Amino acid sequence: MMSPNFSFPVKPFFVLAPMDDVTDTVFRQVISACAPPDLCFSEFTNVEGLLNSGRNRLLRKLERHPSEPPLIAHIWGLNPFDFAIIADQIASGSLADELGMDTNFKGIDINMGCPAKDITRMGACSGLIRNRDLAAAIIAATKKGARKRLPISVKTRLGYSDIEPEWTQFLLKQGIDMLSIHLRTVKELSLVEAHFEELTRIKKERDAIAPDTLLVANGDITSREQGEKLVEQYGIDGVMIGRGVFQDPFVFSKDSPWTELDPNAKLKLFIKHLQLYMQWTDQGDKGISRLNKYAKIYVNGFDGAKELRIKLATTKTIRQMLDYVEDCLTQIKKREFVEVKNF
Repeated sequence: MMSPNFSFPVKPFFVLAPMDDVTDTVFRQVISACAPPDLCFSEFTNVEGLLNSGRNRLLRKLERHPSEPPLIAHIWGLNPFDFAIIADQIASGSLADELGMDTNFKGIDINMGCPAKDITRMGACSGLIRNRDLAAAIIAATKKGARKRLPISVKTRLGYSDIEPEWTQFLLKQGIDMLSIHLRTVKELSLVEAHFEELTRIKKERDAIAPDTLLVANGDITSREQGEKLVEQYGIDGVMIGRGVFQDPFVFSKDSPWTELDPNAKLKLFIKHLQLYMQWTDQGDKGISRLNKYAKIYVNGFDGAKELRIKLATTKTIRQMLDYVEDCLTQIKKREFVEVKNF
């Protein structure tokens, strides 16, 4: 018997994908303030690390603010026994209590899709596509630890070097509650277009093998409208968006205003992001490399944007980064005032 299924009153549901060193609680708060998804995934969190001296550091990856949508704990590793222990901590609510969260996680997701070479060499994440006995053992252990208290899901890819229909069939036979498919192989990374046509086959397999398992598509989805069309065309249950939020923080909106926003509004949103991060982080200026990833979202479409991005990339402190953005905003406002005055 499967766990209690994910319950969504309206389908399709839209999901913010897990992205390591990206989808922390601060970023999720920013995206949720713009246009909230129905569900969020945490950053990648290693189960072995949660059971050793690195626990306190890794717990930050699982923090959730009350303003966020429901959160799925996205975990990875190699030891089935460790998956069982962590699944029990998540499902029981003890881990959420340890984090001081106001509500428990919505579910537990197992990473079987990350294509990073240092991870796949270990045999973890998408490396499990090549070790199905271990993949099955990890899913079984996670389900055993959760004891039907939370749904269990898997996020994966179409195959390792080639598209492997038997891989998705294998996963559907494991009694999971949701299967999220990044529609590329591990080898393809994000270098080719997503294979949306594979959804026809996967949907048929899902209906035949595990009709209660929710099916979610991921990869190259850059708007809610596109996601809704995919749902209509292929009959999937949900849509997961990852890199699309870098093009539009309002990507989950039915009518995104992002392309119409002026540089002032975009920079103000970046300032809010930086301020929230400074309040949250316990790493001090060590977190600046993470913040540099976000600059391309907000700093574009105006004279001096490229120069500001270069300047931000060389900053040594978060405070200095914030000062640069605030100064740029001031200069833009002065320039606009002069232009209006001379009109």
